[in-house]
Amino acid sequence: MKPRHRRLALVAAGLLLASAGVTLALGAFRSNLVFFVTPAQIAAGQAERGALLRVGGLVQPGSVERDASAQARGLKVRFVLADGPHTLPVVFEGVLPDLFSAGRGAIAQGRIDASGTLVATEVLAKHDENYTPPGVHAPDAGQAGAR
Repeated sequence: MKPRHRRLALVAAGLLLASAGVTLALGAFRSNLVFFVTPAQIAAGQAERGALLRVGGLVQPGSVERDASAQARGLKVRFVLADGPHTLPVVFEGVLPDLFSAGRGAIAQGRIDASGTLVATEVLAKHDENYTPPGVHAPDAGQAGAR
């Protein structure tokens, strides 16, 4: 085999290995990709039943109910996510984030069951751009300009 043919075979093998690596990486990325949807999109049928979803909306005031049974130890929570007129009931078993409260934004990740309820495996609380952690006070607007 001539050196030129050997070099061409090495380049071809390298390209084949690189394309296989890119294909595997994209396949792993696609399987871990979770889309963000709203209750309105779910009501319109734009989300697959049984698929892993991230649903965002506002926690409807008065909808947060904790299961007080001894077996669940109060970790089972039911609430409703809303975006305008569309709502989605959510059930979650676990510890909610500190920022979670009625009337605030939240994102729940899980699957929609046959009854149309999102069975969440994770709940994230959203905050606005003015958030400061508890115990830390934001500087006054007048003091910020004095620096």
